[in-house]
Amino acid sequence: MKGIGERNNMEEWKEYKLRDIIQFNPSERIPKGTKYRKIGMDQLSPFCRYVYSNNYDFYKGGSKFRNGDTIMARITPCLENGKTAYISSLSDDEVAFGSTEFIVMRNIENVSDSKFIYYLSISPTIRDIAIKSMIGSSGRQRVQQDVLENFKMDLPSSLDDQIRIAKILSSLDDKIELNNRINANLEEQAQALFRHWFVDFEFPNEQGLPYKSNGGRFVESEHGAIPEGWNLNQLNYFGKIVCGKTPSKTIEDYFGGNIPFIKIPDMHDNIFVINSEDSLSSSGERSQSNKTIPPYSILVSCIATVGLVCINTKKSQFNQQINAIIPFHESFRYYIYLKLKTMYNKLQLLASGGSATLNLNTGQFSAIKIENPNKKLIIDFHKITTPFFKEIELRQNENIYLTQLRDSLLPKLMNNEIEIH
Repeated sequence: MKGIGERNNMEEWKEYKLRDIIQFNPSERIPKGTKYRKIGMDQLSPFCRYVYSNNYDFYKGGSKFRNGDTIMARITPCLENGKTAYISSLSDDEVAFGSTEFIVMRNIENVSDSKFIYYLSISPTIRDIAIKSMIGSSGRQRVQQDVLENFKMDLPSSLDDQIRIAKILSSLDDKIELNNRINANLEEQAQALFRHWFVDFEFPNEQGLPYKSNGGRFVESEHGAIPEGWNLNQLNYFGKIVCGKTPSKTIEDYFGGNIPFIKIPDMHDNIFVINSEDSLSSSGERSQSNKTIPPYSILVSCIATVGLVCINTKKSQFNQQINAIIPFHESFRYYIYLKLKTMYNKLQLLASGGSATLNLNTGQFSAIKIENPNKKLIIDFHKITTPFFKEIELRQNENIYLTQLRDSLLPKLMNNEIEIH
């Protein structure tokens, strides 16, 4: 990458305590009882630079921050899960507030760069120190901020070097975020066509005109009026339903291979599940081979966190919180995926059952009825939407590469192992 080489100039790096280059929890004033913009812990996406959602609320207390500040979770497991973000969506001079469980970090004028501070905060060195400093009762452990403030490390004294380091890392994050925006737009196009054809019933009739607007006939069903010739069928009509299972954890050889073992955290913020945090060996996969699903099956979370829908890209297994549909026909794939995406509220309702923990069992899941249009319509829909999803998968794969590149460069840049020009 242009601008990076072997490190050969050590003079401009010196040892700092973090408090010498970072303002921790800088003082800001918000009158209590006044409505201000709020960013909650739940609005930070794991290992994502920016925050894309917020709300307005009456200020009663909490951390306060401005554009250019970094907010880092100080409580377990939020910190371990990557809840750290760079604030950039506020208006000029606007102060917002958030969780009391944030540590706010701000650059010091003429000493440190705000984006450099963000990348420093997500570097393995700082994350490890913060996590190891945690104290408190199980499940409620918090970072000892004074340990973080007094931690010493070599850092570039040149503001220009800090800016150059942040620019290299930002360029990779910019491309990742561009890909995410393009993917969101591509999925929205597919969803819009799905709604137009299968919700508004304006699919093309035999003359190529919108069905409903041109006198299309309807019949009554359990779901209300549906186009004449359509049916309602259970999910198990469209594909084989498989409930996940975890292999015996007492056998270490079952884990750590090349077969993805998908859990609910792997499904968050993904259309395709390409990699998973955990994996199985060949022997682990063979131990419950009836739980193996082929690539491009549809995964739905059904216990605790209910209603996430994804598609796997490799032969996989998954745990008992997830059900999968192996489509009987390729053309069913994106129709089922998008249909289930529209059913989030219904899946939540079916899973409630009066229990505190949501649970949509496999029998209930298999019996869910959805509309079954005529075969030609589903095939036509599949042909139109397949290029969208192929492009999404391609960009997700590119993001994996870019993320790995960024994460490999980050500690090297922060530890003075490579030079920037």
